[in-house]
Amino acid sequence: MSMGTHLIVNMYGCPREHLERADIVLELMNKIVEKAELEKIGESSYQFEPHGATAVILLAESHISIHTWPEKDNSAAVDLFTCSGPEKNKLAYKALIELFKPDKHTTQEVQR
Repeated sequence: MSMGTHLIVNMYGCPREHLERADIVLELMNKIVEKAELEKIGESSYQFEPHGATAVILLAESHISIHTWPEKDNSAAVDLFTCSGPEKNKLAYKALIELFKPDKHTTQEVQR
């Protein structure tokens, strides 16, 4: 019995302005939630100084979290876990890549 799909995504070479500020990161993550038609139940973020952010969106279907490192190859580490079926997970993943625009990324899929 599967609980859901957990994608672990490492992104490199994202536009720096997408990673520096927590408010921008959260705005992009909320667009992912909308595009994948997921149900947001909460959110939290933290702004690092001088730049970088950590943010999480709690979903009825589980969560999306991100940690950004603009100073390290404009990179970000993302967890995308949904229990609403693989279709919504795929939509969220597609939106993540479209919105954060990495030059390259790696993805590991775990069935939980």
